[in-house]
Amino acid sequence: MSLILSKMNIGPYSFDTPLILAPMAGVTDHPFRKLCTQLGADLCIGEMVSAQQHLWHSRKTRLRLNHTDEQTPCSVQIVGTDPLQMAAAARFNANHGAHIIDINMGCPAKKVCHVQAGSALMKNELLVARILEAVVNAVTVPVTLKIRTGWDKTSKNAVNIAHIAENSGVQSLTIHGRTRGCGFSGEAEYDTIATVKTRTRLPVIANGDINNAEKARQVLDYTDADGLMIGRAAQGNPWIFQQIRHFLQYSTPLTPPSNDKIILVLLEHLKNLYNFYGEIAGVRIARKHIAWYCKNQMNAEVFRQQINTIEDAETQQQLISDFFAQKPFTQPSLYEIRHKTNQKGSYPVSSQH
Repeated sequence: MSLILSKMNIGPYSFDTPLILAPMAGVTDHPFRKLCTQLGADLCIGEMVSAQQHLWHSRKTRLRLNHTDEQTPCSVQIVGTDPLQMAAAARFNANHGAHIIDINMGCPAKKVCHVQAGSALMKNELLVARILEAVVNAVTVPVTLKIRTGWDKTSKNAVNIAHIAENSGVQSLTIHGRTRGCGFSGEAEYDTIATVKTRTRLPVIANGDINNAEKARQVLDYTDADGLMIGRAAQGNPWIFQQIRHFLQYSTPLTPPSNDKIILVLLEHLKNLYNFYGEIAGVRIARKHIAWYCKNQMNAEVFRQQINTIEDAETQQQLISDFFAQKPFTQPSLYEIRHKTNQKGSYPVSSQH
């Protein structure tokens, strides 16, 4: 029996039980968002952008704000603690092509929470209200919010935050099924998400540990959520959006991609990284993606150690092709690596990584 997909709206944008790529710093860049869109994601939220104006014109932020050729709608997440700065950041991003502004109140990272941003904001509901009202009033595009279940297990206030968001004019709410104190440890819980769904008129998107199609169906059934957000499970498996959509519609699993298909998608992903960042930076940024794509293959750890020494695109691509074709490969000498890199000339190294 197939699941009857439900309609969900974010402002003028309509979705059938949307499958959304979570914003992940250092991961959901322009090449990865485009890939996930091609493979079934309904909405891809970019890496968070700071509300501090002096950072907006850095190379790192300029790359994060590049939405060339992306599918509409384009969603940009902003992070900060000052209502006026957050409002200004929302206007800035809307003026630079964002169709949706997402507010980060869910990041558990210490460097974010140390300045009372991200999920640390959930401890101050008055400030939450001020920020949400300021951002909603600053732009004409829809505003969405991502939160956690609370600060820690003794202070789960997601229901209160949902009411504040609804009263402020926020148009959808994503909830990660952990507190800030949990970080990413343990298992996500969905009771809080299910409770919030019964207490608000906002569309609710469930997030946390949704790592396969069967789990996606279970979470939707249990929480009655309007959509799902996928984060770490998409790393090295951008097909997960297709897999979930197929299972929701037909109640049968989609055949996993063959090695030939993985090679084609991975090599195209790498070419887009090289083009976006420049070859040297692109090769280095590609290493983590390669490790994710290869993690379930035989000899993945040995291959990862070898691929992490490669500094040129041609060798990186050849080793990947040989690895997935199960051909023997050898480690290039340091001389060969340097000689090939010098022949190609120098390239700018991204300040992002």
